[in-house]
Amino acid sequence: MRKTTRRLADGREIIYYDAVTVAERGAEDRRDLTDVGAESELRYDPLLRTWVMYASHRQDRTYLPATEDCPLCPSTDEHATEVPEDDYEVVVFENRFPALTSSSAGVDAPAAPGVAPGHGTTLLAERPPAGRCEVVCYTADHETSFAELKPERIGLVLDALVDRTAELGAFDSVELVFCFENRGREIGVTQPHPHGQIYAYPFVPSRAERLVTSARAYRRRCGRNIFDDLLAAERADGSRLVLATDQWTAFVPHAARWPYELHCYPNSRVPDLASLGNEARSELPEVLHDVFGRFARLFDEPAPYISGWYQAPVRQGRRDFALHLELFTLRRADDKMKFLAGSESAMEAFANDIVPEAAAARLRELAG
Repeated sequence: MRKTTRRLADGREIIYYDAVTVAERGAEDRRDLTDVGAESELRYDPLLRTWVMYASHRQDRTYLPATEDCPLCPSTDEHATEVPEDDYEVVVFENRFPALTSSSAGVDAPAAPGVAPGHGTTLLAERPPAGRCEVVCYTADHETSFAELKPERIGLVLDALVDRTAELGAFDSVELVFCFENRGREIGVTQPHPHGQIYAYPFVPSRAERLVTSARAYRRRCGRNIFDDLLAAERADGSRLVLATDQWTAFVPHAARWPYELHCYPNSRVPDLASLGNEARSELPEVLHDVFGRFARLFDEPAPYISGWYQAPVRQGRRDFALHLELFTLRRADDKMKFLAGSESAMEAFANDIVPEAAAARLRELAG
């Protein structure tokens, strides 16, 4: 893999990842860009013990542009985009409309005086949003999707995610790196070009914190790792398994919250993508090609979905945490969506219309 780092017209970083040897990535961003004027902040909720991000400038971000105006396609003579080159394989750049502020002082800026990450000294605690938001473009082809990528390209995407996980995790202020994708207008996607995102949080989000807490409590109680035991239990039961290889296991969880939800674990536990061994990493592109393909075949048209790599926090819980992918869709039938209403949205008490064993059986049928 070849990695090339450049700067866009407003100073943001852009990084090209190439598997094939290409000429020097030297195209200049010819746009006359002004600073977006990011107005972001973090506020602490002492009742739920979590930070909330505020970014009013994101109201002005590009929304569902026409194909010819896509900002994630390569630049042409007629249309300069976020990617100055006229072609690319995989490219990562800082989001122009970030929820977390990244600047020369930003990503390593300390918390506000008297406010430690994850805690507040008052009931109305605030702090700077020192973190980073990046966009990951999987391909220059506007009309494709992650599920349609060849395993070789998926491997290059993974190379980029591994690199970004390691680099962003080294920043002093970053507590967790989350790589994810939103796919489909029903999810709220604003850019249809195939891409994902990376959030480098300056705090540990509440869901990740709950996972760490559960793992610690289980080890104190049982002397074992909860992720290892859960994976072993799912493999032994077998009724919710969708795919099992030498290195990876994909299954519908026993207590799935979404109509079709799939979790994918390496068989040997590691805390994050950067810690994967060579065998697990080399097998992963084929595994992802398989499971995302099954989701694409679930309904009359490709399912809208959210996928995310759950990685250990940078500075806590790494001994017990298990890297894994979670992939789910809000669609429950060809013509029906699952909307989060009162119980789910207000109380996080989910009610699912599809039994996990039935969801797993359906996904098993959809092998390519």
